[in-house]
Amino acid sequence: MTKLIIFTDLHMVPEGTTIIGLDPHQRLAAGIAHVNAHHADADLVIFTGDLTHRADRASYERLKGLLDTLTPQKAITIGNHDRRDVFLEVFADCPTDENGFVQQAIDLPDSRLLVLDTLFAPPYDYPNSHAGLLCKARMDWLDRQLASAGERPVMLFMHHPPHATGFTGMDMIRLVNEVEFYDLVKRHGNVLHIFAGHVHRTISGSSRGIPFSVFKSPVHQQPMPFDAPDASLSVDEPAAYGIAVMTDTGVLVHTEDYEIAAREAAVA
Repeated sequence: MTKLIIFTDLHMVPEGTTIIGLDPHQRLAAGIAHVNAHHADADLVIFTGDLTHRADRASYERLKGLLDTLTPQKAITIGNHDRRDVFLEVFADCPTDENGFVQQAIDLPDSRLLVLDTLFAPPYDYPNSHAGLLCKARMDWLDRQLASAGERPVMLFMHHPPHATGFTGMDMIRLVNEVEFYDLVKRHGNVLHIFAGHVHRTISGSSRGIPFSVFKSPVHQQPMPFDAPDASLSVDEPAAYGIAVMTDTGVLVHTEDYEIAAREAAVA
């Protein structure tokens, strides 16, 4: 069975910097140590964007040093807090497609994984570039990868959810071409599950009949009130990563709140 670990919204900052008093480096380091200790057998650890908070080179370099300590292999894409050019300067060995977008297809015995680049930039024209976009070149790439998947079910990994999640502020900066995206995905009919980040909340459900999972950040989380119009509001809640396991009948999705997770158990 394929086992995947999913991290999203790492928001790495330069040394000595915090976000609402939290240290992204410390929190992610604890998450990586937890994966190495308990999920070293994972087939892949996937990072779905917002790798840094302000897309500065120092933060990418700091992040790279941390990710190099992972025991399992990794796959990476970017989000709205990233800069494609700066990321690729530091992560020069990260695969890209033929147009230079940070996306790749990974074939495993029981599935095809498509890691998508939804960064709506350059130009970095805020607030538009905080939303997600799959331009024509990226949509054409997705079309080809879905068409050539053969008998393998496909799982998509992307930063921006391709549909509303119920949070007013975040839904204003979701994937802007969601109708086009779902028309393409539904036409092929082989997408088993969609994984995303961006919202800093644990969310699951289905859209247009396709199951999806959104995961929390290792750092700061979205406050729960749905109607908050400010997409930058953050609270200190436990850090988490996702776990996806392929089975004979589909995919199981779990969330590991690794900061508060207990391994020593008693009979209740």
